Amino acid sequence: MEEKKVDVIIPVYKPGAEFRGLLARLMKQTVMPEHIFILQTIEDGEELLQFPEECIKVFPVRRAEFDHGGTRDYGARLSDADYILFMTQDAVPKNEGMIEELLKGFAGGSVGMSYGRQLARKDADITEQLARLYNYPPESRLKTRADLEELGIKTYFCSDVCAMYDRMLYLELGGFVHPTIFNEDTIMASRIIQAGYGVYYGAEAKVVHSHSYTCMQQFRRNFDLGVSQKQYSEVFENISSEKEGAGFAKKTILTLCKGLHFVKAFYFAWQCAFRLLGYKMGKNYDRLPKGMVLWCTMSKGYWK
Repeated sequence: MEEKKVDVIIPVYKPGAEFRGLLARLMKQTVMPEHIFILQTIEDGEELLQFPEECIKVFPVRRAEFDHGGTRDYGARLSDADYILFMTQDAVPKNEGMIEELLKGFAGGSVGMSYGRQLARKDADITEQLARLYNYPPESRLKTRADLEELGIKTYFCSDVCAMYDRMLYLELGGFVHPTIFNEDTIMASRIIQAGYGVYYGAEAKVVHSHSYTCMQQFRRNFDLGVSQKQYSEVFENISSEKEGAGFAKKTILTLCKGLHFVKAFYFAWQCAFRLLGYKMGKNYDRLPKGMVLWCTMSKGYWK
């Protein structure tokens, strides 16, 4: 059987130490990528990253032109591979079989996307560990349109932290929406599923990736989430995110209390209030003055 080609696409901005670890792990995969396209957001006077490996290509993206959907779509159109794998600069493959495991998701046919499992860093807070476990369980699953009634918004859930797409189907469906402040992956997953294809969650394709957000960072992140859902209401209007969020919050607080982490449970509940407030304000961003929007958002460049 003909071996399928995979290109990896990674938007970067002032990458840290994890990025070198990511590249090192990619170069040791059991299925090697044909190319690694690095889309480097640069400021005036900043030099492009350089690498000795011929398969690694770096392309500049002006900071003012960066867009979550548009920049990734630019990267997708550089490729002629069978599959395109999107990653973020701070996601490090757990092992050498990540790409191979993602490819397994396409083996049954009629699958448009295969995304991996995110594991919390060793030093991650317990609430972040529980969040990763909730969103990325140890069991793989194929999600289709038939799961909408059971899973709701979770049917479309995925993440371009580590997500592989059938390139031809990606192009047929128009690629990532842009401009978009957030959620380009979820919106694409909804198109894939509504077109009659599946989205595969591969629990054995593991990357180490987590964040410890403050309350205000959670507020701003969820403000942008609300904005994206408002702007692409045709995707989200009939599926509630709030019910899913409430279920996650309740389960996490109960787990923390059972483990006698009462202070953590209180702080997490406080964080959830910031998340909900940010989300609600984002859903109503068009009623807010421009100055307030700029204060609330995590992505100030989007509004220029």
